Amino acid sequence: MSYNGNFLVILLGPTGVGKTDLSISIAKHFEAPIISADSRQFYQEMRIGTAAPTPSQLAGANHFFIGNKSITERYSCGMFEVDALNLLETVFTSSRIALLVGGSGLYIDAVVNGIDDFPTPDPELRQALLSQLKNEGVASLRAQLKILDPEYYGKVDLRNSQRVLKALEVCLQTGLTYTSFLTHRAKPRFFNSIFVGLNRPREELYRLINQRVESMMAEGLLDEAKKLYPFRELNALNTVGYRELFSYLDGQTSLEEAIELIKRNTRRYAKRQLSWWSRNKNITWFHPSQLTEITEFIEKTIASYSAKN
Repeated sequence: MSYNGNFLVILLGPTGVGKTDLSISIAKHFEAPIISADSRQFYQEMRIGTAAPTPSQLAGANHFFIGNKSITERYSCGMFEVDALNLLETVFTSSRIALLVGGSGLYIDAVVNGIDDFPTPDPELRQALLSQLKNEGVASLRAQLKILDPEYYGKVDLRNSQRVLKALEVCLQTGLTYTSFLTHRAKPRFFNSIFVGLNRPREELYRLINQRVESMMAEGLLDEAKKLYPFRELNALNTVGYRELFSYLDGQTSLEEAIELIKRNTRRYAKRQLSWWSRNKNITWFHPSQLTEITEFIEKTIASYSAKN
């Protein structure tokens, strides 16, 4: 992309690594707003379980897309792409730099590169597939997908019912394979992207994740899960921290077992996040303690863009 003077700093990293506090420090340094790309922190009812910024943290910088939706509202990655780009157009009229912060790789990719253009879902087909999922389980959807798009079937996480459903929905609606819509072509953007990755040694990261789960429980995660239990079938709540407590509330596990499962599944999620980003060679990685090095890297990268253009 040609130089245009606007810079989106993407601060990414696995869950629990320490993005929130560091992002506020960076935002203050550059006088830049923070745009959340955490696909669960959008939901106002899920504050504790998603480790959403506290009121004092929110006061430390201008934040967007934190608690701006309800779990009962449909909100997709494509909708976020549109909303975030519209916001950035406004932001860049008064600020040269903005921060995109989060751990949801798909949502970050949507803002930076765009997502592939899929057909608008047919409400009746979507409802039929949701009913099939509820009554017959994800196995029945997998079986159809394997026939209609064996290539994508071989790639998709078959445990992720929503991704299986979405792929099957596109196949049935269009008569084409879901794979045929995956062009992976970057769309033009009106900003330059700077990728900053945060990571810690595995033992350190896993220790912090375990501590954070304990802190969430002390803050009232169980009570939050109890309030959300009537809505447990919603996609937004198909999330680590809530699933395990719903199983406890269903009498399937003890509370102690549920807490250990939250820790284990959060660690596994962090590992999958890092695997996702391992493909992106544009990311420069830092330890969260390296604030000075990170700000200097951003400044030098911006200066380099300016010198070349």
